[in-house]
Amino acid sequence: MKGDFIPLWTSAGVLPPVDVIEPTSQARSPYRITLTDLVLRFATSVDRCRILDGLLRYRKALHSAGLSKGFQWVDGSFLENVELIRGRSPGDIDVVTFFELPSGTTEFDLDREHPNLFDHAFVKASYFVDSYPQNLDTPPNELVWWSSYWYGVWSHQRDSLLWKGFLSIDLDIADDLDASLQLVKLTKEVESS
Repeated sequence: MKGDFIPLWTSAGVLPPVDVIEPTSQARSPYRITLTDLVLRFATSVDRCRILDGLLRYRKALHSAGLSKGFQWVDGSFLENVELIRGRSPGDIDVVTFFELPSGTTEFDLDREHPNLFDHAFVKASYFVDSYPQNLDTPPNELVWWSSYWYGVWSHQRDSLLWKGFLSIDLDIADDLDASLQLVKLTKEVESS
């Protein structure tokens, strides 16, 4: 399902948190987009393509473990114009994965069968994803608390406290193949330029 568009960066090099023309509209952070939208917008350098490839491989690992229902909040310097505002490339992409466990599976089962899936250091080193898992089967009060926590952390730049936006992508596998094909094409274009 096609969601929101990804707005242009502000003059500060971040995604705007809301539509400045209609600040109470639903076109606001987290902007609901497709995985292909993410690739088409941000596959602009070799480093960014490498990080997007890591995200796609991480999603494949999640899907292989049976996690395909839920969504991912995507943020970090990857969504910022860091090449211009900080003079460097992004090093990773920050992702909170909100997931539903497959029927009959517990977190213990998942951890035993896929021990590296939620190992923060392993995922970051292997996939360039600064990953944070959140089980949607968590008791409602705790789930709301964690959602508010992540929204609060990600709606502002860490060092400047600048208000900014982030993205939401469905965890469903439906768009992954198209996103992968687009990434292969864009990576070739970036490498040859």
